[in-house]
Amino acid sequence: RFDIYRKVPKDLTQPTYTGAFISILCCVFILFLFLSELTGFIATEIVNELYVDDPDKDSGGKIEVSLNISLPNLHCDLVGLDIQDEMGRHEVGHIENSMKIPLNQGDGCRFEGEFTINKVPGNFHVSTHSATAQPQNPDMTHTIHKLAFGEKLQVQKVQGAFNALGGADKMSSNPLASHDYILKIVPTVYEDLSGRQRFSYQYTVANKEYVAYSHTGRIIPAIWFRYDLSPITVKYTERRQPLYRFITTICAIIGGAFTVAGIIDSCIFTASEAWKKIQIGKMS
Repeated sequence: RFDIYRKVPKDLTQPTYTGAFISILCCVFILFLFLSELTGFIATEIVNELYVDDPDKDSGGKIEVSLNISLPNLHCDLVGLDIQDEMGRHEVGHIENSMKIPLNQGDGCRFEGEFTINKVPGNFHVSTHSATAQPQNPDMTHTIHKLAFGEKLQVQKVQGAFNALGGADKMSSNPLASHDYILKIVPTVYEDLSGRQRFSYQYTVANKEYVAYSHTGRIIPAIWFRYDLSPITVKYTERRQPLYRFITTICAIIGGAFTVAGIIDSCIFTASEAWKKIQIGKMS
């Protein structure tokens, strides 16, 4: 009495070639949609959002910086890193976690260093300020291999400006010119499926090249990286389609496909029977 799925005896049904053809097409169509939905269910998507906050409050107000730069025409004894900011930090000749590699048989230098900066506006610059004797004409032509802030993110679906200055080539510039790179640092958070968060920083950059003078003469050139932090944080969240939504979609695909196929088959069968009756009427 309560069975809403009443069964029709098999001898009361009539198989047709058209019905078989539509059934095969329906099954192929359902299989195609099922595989498409399964691929979408297995794959993850990256959702991004913007908000105003400091995402990495446990960092102690510090940002890790990784710098790799080559100066092919400046001796390693002259190359140094200086750090300044608005909290009063002024460090000349930073050497911790840094390395100088001679280039061009000792005539050039590759500087690699990792250091921290405070989360306030400031600058760090590569110069000869820490050298015991200043050269007359320091050549500041350079190539930047890497400048990155925070953790390294290697996520294929996230295309960001995490190393915007990587590959910057200033070898054809004026050897006596200073270089200003003005950076706007944007905090970035990546959260994977397990909820683990990684904190990094993207940045935009503008630059200018100039020869500076004062009343005493030409100012010693340097490569300046002047930075400021954006109050906007970019968050990337890795998500996967919920299981209940996948099941609902599959049920809708199967039910909808069979229903539409049944309607098409019924229409074709009804039209065929009507045509047969018309032909029989003409013959009689």
